[in-house]
Amino acid sequence: MKTEKKKVSKAQQQAVNKYIRNNYDRIALTVKKGDKKRIQAAADRVGESVNNYIRTAIDRRMESGT
Repeated sequence: MKTEKKKVSKAQQQAVNKYIRNNYDRIALTVKKGDKKRIQAAADRVGESVNNYIRTAIDRRMESGT
């Protein structure tokens, strides 16, 4: 069953972008050719977005202290 995408107004998108800009830091990540597809596939397998998959991996690494 397909779900309909709700349209977002320009004002709503601007508000979301402003919130993100004010509350989050961005990190540019460069990976070798082909790794982007591998990371996306790994995230898909566990039902996560690429962003969440990478954040979880970083959090685990930082918690382990290695």
